[in-house]
Amino acid sequence: MNDFIIVIGRQYGAGGRKLGKRLAETLNVPYYDKELLSEAADALGFSKELFLKADEKKPSILRSFLSFNYGSPSASFSSYTLTDDNLYRAQSDVIKSICEKGSCVIVGRTADYVMREHPGLLSIFVHAPEEHRAKAILERGEAKSMEEALEKARKFDRSRESYYNYFTNRHWGRADNYDLTFNSSRLSTEALLPLILSALPNP
Repeated sequence: MNDFIIVIGRQYGAGGRKLGKRLAETLNVPYYDKELLSEAADALGFSKELFLKADEKKPSILRSFLSFNYGSPSASFSSYTLTDDNLYRAQSDVIKSICEKGSCVIVGRTADYVMREHPGLLSIFVHAPEEHRAKAILERGEAKSMEEALEKARKFDRSRESYYNYFTNRHWGRADNYDLTFNSSRLSTEALLPLILSALPNP
């Protein structure tokens, strides 16, 4: 099989990371999510903490203004010299570098947009009703009540949507931006696997 890249966008609590890990395991290829930020930080000599702060969060207008007017791209750890746009470009460069090495599965980080010209790209979006996702969040121990889980899901979704839309000029979660979209409350991870595998480009 020629090189392929599977990129998974997801609503919070919909099981996108679980699906990504299962796909990578089945296909015996590398899996990436937050470690992209750490790898970018290590490769470029930046602080890992700064990259983690940029984890799918839209830049603030004030910070972008300060960085543009008073900063310059460098390996400084100052929040005024390391702009959000520079962080995004660095992360994009790491995504491209990873994909040059061969097939992989990537979750989030607008990788579907970064690698949009790759002939072996398969982009997926995983969603589910709020209550289904809130129950999953509770089961993972990330909230103490349904109300807290629902608010957490909404907060993370707002953050991911604004981040994705800001950097890509696309609409996060809209079906026509992806090759496949799935409601994970209707189909289990194991049921999704054969559907996704059958859609891989260049078999």
